[in-house]
Amino acid sequence: MFIWEDMNTAPFVISLCIILVLYVFLYYAFALVIKRKVPFIILTGFFICNILTFLFNLMYVFIMVSVLLAVFLLYMLYTNLGDFRSFLGNPFKVVNAKNAKPTVERLYDREELYNQINTAVLSLSHSKTGAIMTFEKNTTLKDIIKNGVSINAPVSSDMLLTIFYPGTRLHDGAVVIHNDTILAASVFFTPSTRPFAVKYGSRHRAAIGISEVSDSVTVVVSEETGRISIAVNGTLETVSQENFLTVFTNYMSTDLEE
Repeated sequence: MFIWEDMNTAPFVISLCIILVLYVFLYYAFALVIKRKVPFIILTGFFICNILTFLFNLMYVFIMVSVLLAVFLLYMLYTNLGDFRSFLGNPFKVVNAKNAKPTVERLYDREELYNQINTAVLSLSHSKTGAIMTFEKNTTLKDIIKNGVSINAPVSSDMLLTIFYPGTRLHDGAVVIHNDTILAASVFFTPSTRPFAVKYGSRHRAAIGISEVSDSVTVVVSEETGRISIAVNGTLETVSQENFLTVFTNYMSTDLEE
């Protein structure tokens, strides 16, 4: 039995429109905030199930699917709380190219910058000093770094080694770098909640987490083994000391689409 066979047309159309509007909003929110394919696939499955159970008047199944959908949305809200907070603050924020103020990037020696980073990372690796450094690319992290300590200092190996020296107030958390400037230190990222075959610590999960929501490149040094890893696009790659500079340079000069 179809639902429209035992109810008036107007309430049926209104109910269907409410469901459609709700799902359009959810898709909009997911597209702006999460930017990953898997949640879209799951949401599409819930959408199809809800529409079919509603049209065929399977109310008990409709309620069950709706409850599962609510649980899924609460889970996604919990794992992406910071991003959703920014979205809900201004959900209709659109960058207008005509009104946007042009930004002038200061020229700097990229090769010298990468050499400074390489020196710091190798030194941290040799001494088995835990560290996490995130390098901004196209996705701004200005909302995330608010929970850290503002630095705004030029990048140098000495500065990075000082920040991550055990016992200092800033050694916990991540350093966020834009071009040749350390924007902030002691920044804490929402760790990834995905299951992994390998057991990762808090630093590595945080690195994967920030790479899932941005196109940033994050370097992690393990304090247990001194192992160097790079997190990009939701994946974590272990890199040898000899190859770190080459791999890091390639990631910094490559867009995610490539």
